[in-house]
Amino acid sequence: MAVKELESQSFAKFSQENPVAVVDVWAAWCGPCRMISPIVDRLSTKYQGKAAFGKLNADDNAETAQQLGVMSIPTLLFYKSGKLVDRIVGAYPEEVIEEHLKKLL
Repeated sequence: MAVKELESQSFAKFSQENPVAVVDVWAAWCGPCRMISPIVDRLSTKYQGKAAFGKLNADDNAETAQQLGVMSIPTLLFYKSGKLVDRIVGAYPEEVIEEHLKKLL
């Protein structure tokens, strides 16, 4: 399953309609964001059918990012049953991100 590109209008529906959802808040100019992007892609394939993955461009959706309390990017937001339950700020290795995800499954 591909990582879904999200916008402010589609974000709420995405985070609420998927039992487990991970949202990568990123920007094109952000080096660490480019480092974790392939990790998010791999995890989306590995956990297909168990978790949904989306990407929200912080520059194009600044108001939504601000409402979510995103102060730095990359930020990974973890949702369970429509509720924000965890977040990671910064570029972390795949194993760390996967451990956060496994807690929700």
